[in-house]
Amino acid sequence: MSSSATAPLNDGRVQDRIENYSQFWKKDLQKEEDQDNKNRLDQYTDVVNGYYDGATGLYEYAWSQSFHFSRFYKGEAFLASLARHEHYLASQMCLRPGLRVLDVGCGVGGPAREIAQFSDAEIVGLNNNDYQIHRARKYTQKMGLQNQVTFVKGDFMKLSEQFGENSFDAVYAIEATVHAPSFKGVYGEIFKVLKPGGVFGVYEWVMTDDWDPSIPAHKELAHRIELGSGIPEMRPMSAARDALTSVGFTIEHQEDLADRPDAIPWYYPLEGDIRKAQTFWDYFTVWRMGKSGQFVSHNAMWLMEKVGLLPKGTYDVGESLKVAGEALVAGGQAKLFTPMYLVVSRKPKA
Repeated sequence: MSSSATAPLNDGRVQDRIENYSQFWKKDLQKEEDQDNKNRLDQYTDVVNGYYDGATGLYEYAWSQSFHFSRFYKGEAFLASLARHEHYLASQMCLRPGLRVLDVGCGVGGPAREIAQFSDAEIVGLNNNDYQIHRARKYTQKMGLQNQVTFVKGDFMKLSEQFGENSFDAVYAIEATVHAPSFKGVYGEIFKVLKPGGVFGVYEWVMTDDWDPSIPAHKELAHRIELGSGIPEMRPMSAARDALTSVGFTIEHQEDLADRPDAIPWYYPLEGDIRKAQTFWDYFTVWRMGKSGQFVSHNAMWLMEKVGLLPKGTYDVGESLKVAGEALVAGGQAKLFTPMYLVVSRKPKA
């Protein structure tokens, strides 16, 4: 491969990572084998970076600067729901002024900025993707929060090497640690960088306890979520619980928020049914996720890629996002998947 293909673009993205992303999965997901899974886990940084190099702009266009799901009250605006989800995590963790807090897998910094303003804590956002870090810093500077919210490049499997042990009062992760090659590995690193008595709060993507990988349809659903979301391996809820306790955390609270009896399901924006939009402005968000919106945006992407306005491979990543949307809705409706398994854990004081 030529050096021009592997060199970063001027915005931090790497061309061949985007182009090669879909090659980590077989085209027929029913033919996935253990070796395919092992390859993704061994090369998790390429899987995740290839995905986000291609998907970040699409996320911002179709969703927001906060790349996560949330619960909805009737009549609640989409962006208000995202902010409330972030506030809820911060309140469960009792974040407050004077605390130094690590955001593991911070995206373009939407939650970090929101939680900083909500709690007045100091937030350090960690990300292994240059493109997202560039955008996070730009948005933070624009909001005048650069002295309170900062961003660093790093691997969440090597936190203690980068920050040293006992460095943070609190750590949170919002739908990010699912990208790690193992829960135990990433939770263990978070445990190390927390000060004794420090708190870790996470919204984790997991398959629920009703998911059975021995059922082919269940296994394929997990693979579709992986392919469409840049995830090396989807894991059951029990794996997250076991990993937290095995590395030394004491679990203080755990709950699948998707199990609450909400009238409006967390996945409703993905359904693309504009009749379900909660406010006037949400019609645009929901339309973009529907068939007509996807037709317009994906064809525009194809054209922009052909004329060189988008990196080659962006269209294919966009197609994988369509796979994810359908799989996430199916998983949510069947109660086989949740993006909001909330766990608040603490590192013992001694």
